[in-house]
Amino acid sequence: MALSGMRGLSVFISDIRNCQNKEQERLRVDKELGNIRTRFKNEKGLTPYEKKKYVWKMLYIYMLGYDVDFGHMEAVSLISAPKYPEKQVGYIVTSSLLNENHDFLRLAINTVRNDIIGRNETFQCLALTMVGNIGGREFAESLSPDVQKLLISSSCRPLVRKKAALCLLRLFRKNPDVVNVDGWSDRMSQLLDERDVGVLTSSMSLLVALVANNHDAYWSCLPKCVKVLERMARNQDIPQEYTYYGIPSPWLQVKTMRVIQYFPTIEDPSTRRALFEVLQRILMGTDVVKNVNKNNASHAVLFEALALVMHLDAEKEMMSQCVALLGKFVAVREPNIRYLGLENMTRMLMVTDVQDIIKRHQAQIITSLKDPDISIRRRALDLLYGMCDVSNAKDIVEELLQYLSSADFAMREELSLKAAILAEKFAPDLSWQVESHLMHTKSFNVGWFNCVNNRYVDVILQLIDKAGDFVSDDIWFRVVQFVTNNEDLQPYAAVKAREYIDKPAIHETMVKVSAYILGEYSHLLARRPGCSPKEIFSIIHEKLPTVSYESSIDAEIQQRAVEYFALSRKGAALMDIMAEMPKFPERQSALIKKAEDTEADTAEHSATKLRAQQQNSNALVVTDQRPTNGTPPVSQLGLVKVPSMSNVDHSSGDQGATQANGILTIVDPQPPEPSADLLGDLLSPLAIEGPPGATAQADYNLAPGAKGVSNAEEALAIAPVGQQTNTVQPIGDIAERFNALCLKDSGVLYEDPYIQIGIKAEWRAHHGRLVLFLGNKNTAPLVSVQALILSPSHLKMELSLVPETIPPRAQVQCPLEVINLRPSREAAVLDFSYKFGTQMIDVKLRLPAVLNKFFQAITVSAEEFFPQWRSLSGPPLKLQEVVRGVRPISLVEMANLFNSFRLIVCPGLDPNANNLVASTTFYSESTRAMLCLIRVETDPADRTQLRMTVASGDPTLSYEFKEFVKEQLVSIPTISGAPSPAPPQTQPTIASTSLSDPGAMLAGLLH
Repeated sequence: MALSGMRGLSVFISDIRNCQNKEQERLRVDKELGNIRTRFKNEKGLTPYEKKKYVWKMLYIYMLGYDVDFGHMEAVSLISAPKYPEKQVGYIVTSSLLNENHDFLRLAINTVRNDIIGRNETFQCLALTMVGNIGGREFAESLSPDVQKLLISSSCRPLVRKKAALCLLRLFRKNPDVVNVDGWSDRMSQLLDERDVGVLTSSMSLLVALVANNHDAYWSCLPKCVKVLERMARNQDIPQEYTYYGIPSPWLQVKTMRVIQYFPTIEDPSTRRALFEVLQRILMGTDVVKNVNKNNASHAVLFEALALVMHLDAEKEMMSQCVALLGKFVAVREPNIRYLGLENMTRMLMVTDVQDIIKRHQAQIITSLKDPDISIRRRALDLLYGMCDVSNAKDIVEELLQYLSSADFAMREELSLKAAILAEKFAPDLSWQVESHLMHTKSFNVGWFNCVNNRYVDVILQLIDKAGDFVSDDIWFRVVQFVTNNEDLQPYAAVKAREYIDKPAIHETMVKVSAYILGEYSHLLARRPGCSPKEIFSIIHEKLPTVSYESSIDAEIQQRAVEYFALSRKGAALMDIMAEMPKFPERQSALIKKAEDTEADTAEHSATKLRAQQQNSNALVVTDQRPTNGTPPVSQLGLVKVPSMSNVDHSSGDQGATQANGILTIVDPQPPEPSADLLGDLLSPLAIEGPPGATAQADYNLAPGAKGVSNAEEALAIAPVGQQTNTVQPIGDIAERFNALCLKDSGVLYEDPYIQIGIKAEWRAHHGRLVLFLGNKNTAPLVSVQALILSPSHLKMELSLVPETIPPRAQVQCPLEVINLRPSREAAVLDFSYKFGTQMIDVKLRLPAVLNKFFQAITVSAEEFFPQWRSLSGPPLKLQEVVRGVRPISLVEMANLFNSFRLIVCPGLDPNANNLVASTTFYSESTRAMLCLIRVETDPADRTQLRMTVASGDPTLSYEFKEFVKEQLVSIPTISGAPSPAPPQTQPTIASTSLSDPGAMLAGLLH
């Protein structure tokens, strides 16, 4: 910033720096803000120099962390100044103080466009920089065509074209639906012939975004990218200013290789050969040197080259060369390079042909487990876990168990989890020795000691003994399941449990697993000394902390004690209740699922693999395998995987689903009756994943992945609920079910004699995830199942694939991802149809992805409330309306109603006892987190009317918020599914003399 000559600004900065404490600084800032506000009120008397000086002061105050809620108009007005000093200040301060949704920016669009299409290159650069920094939707709509023309113009200097490319990149990333890049393949191909390295680097950044969005349109750019890499590798025509420590433009090399990874393959032999020659040169020419900066640049290029080699599935010779190079990096002294070597060797595990070569470095990787840097230790653990197979499982598991006692607390949980998984996975191939005194016990058949599963029990019990605090419940749950399902293993497990529980110091988890195993199988040890029922009970009882549990302070222990006491009075039925546990249904270990969920993503997948993963479906089918003749079930519930679907996300608790050989099973001790709620315990917690950036859609859009109507006109024909002519009548009121789900996050959306549709949802900021549970209530399949999401334009919704058939007494789980793009009260519609016998049923159901789901309750203090309330002065940000026909409810009931919609009443802000003040935060992609404030003034003499004032920083949000609250207060409390009317540009303030006077003090504070 050129601040020379501004003595007043220099003095102010000096005063701030000389302040002794924060309070002095605040007083000085408040004094200066008051002075600036006074001078801006007499703007006509300000010279351009003075306005520039005061705007600079505002920016400095803002940089100190203080709120600057005025003077924005003066900053924007400087953009239109004819001279560079004032225009520069206007652009810098505007791009710093204002966000993309600020109303004042609309006033500057024409001025910014004139600077972009003008002949003054300096002004063009200023304008492009501000547009790129702000990146708003209106800027994209109005200015992106002009920015595109600048980029491909042959008359513009490289400096301007470089900024135009970066500006267009920002606009495209922010608003891909607005920026028109159709037919840009040839233009991008021409830009890759650019000789100026700066323009070429900026254009390559733009190409990365374009190819990531749609690689099929840019195949013509692939050979040009290889030529760019050849130019870099041969250091041809690379200016000195783009050479970093002797490396030709490492940034351009990395971006170019990243572009190539978005293409699934390279068909042309000459192009492929040329690319491999470049990659070979990079692999051979990279080494570790003493200069840190050169190391960083050369290794950035090298590791991107390694990723490209893996993506292209190069010849084994080149793969071996990559592994050998990484092995050398794992052994160097520089910790950053060691880290990168371990991380990239983990990524190389995805290539099956090189696993044997990676094993050659096993000793050095194990040494890295003892590295002083915990991040390196974590990467070494990930690599050992990934490279473990039949040949090295024994050594790795033993090493992990040995390392467990000295490992950091931060790593022990992950370490114990992975050791448990490896022990289970490779138990048939491990050869741990069983203690000799057990091997020669005469009371038992020695043959069952040789069972390979004994080794698994040994490892897990050692694990619990050494790291009890860091062993999750899933690990000992799995031991119990493993032992229960293997009869030959039960005597050995009982012996080991008896040994461990006899130790003087034993962890609580070991008490749990030993007590369970001995409680079920100690009768198998009846002939052994010290294993009589009395002795077993005595030693288990000795490990428990208290004697009288019916009054225990621990609610869980107290509940179990009361339950067992009640069971003891059951008489003859007690024999059945206390019978030995039946076998668990065979299923894949929940530990592996947990490891997949919690493991750090250390290996970036190629763009093609990521796209392939995103196309997989997450639908699950839950089948009830109970016989219909009333005989006891062999397996109550089985979770059967749909053949074409993968990447299933399911819980791993006792009743959670796990997968084995394509079959998923679920344990339900008490199967529901045929007419019971099929949702049951399957409404498990959901994990929210942030989808990629949303784009605006048509008024009603088909959600990607959904099956059903493909005709847009047919999709828009939504019959109102209650007017749908089906011969099958729904069970319960559909509207009431919808309204209930608007207040809570799980429940039944629709039910008829054949199907039940349930919902469980979780909301986080402007993201939401719903799971639709489609339950077949009958013993015949439901066929021709189709589901279509009719999404309003403010929501981006994606439904996983729904199978065409739901088996008898089965349940399908279909995840539905939701992104809120902007405020609106419109509701999405689920168009669902199926066929049962000869009947075709089609229903259209509103989905509870409504406005209040994107609220987050927040309590605002008086110090926070009043500045915000005063800053939002008048329409369209602050709206007021007298509402009549209100349901007559008390203030307490009204507060409870507000709380149910995540509006928090702020007590003490309004001195009038008949009024309420509440606040919340609204989230959408366009507004981000935005504070919403509301004040309700009631009339004690007439509870059927009130005056409501709402305020927020977005005009549309204020209007939708006001209408939403009004709908809840009037006599029919529904949430509209019809499109909302456009918010008015201005909303007149309605005064009413019948409303109570809030008093002089409140009038000064709130108006």
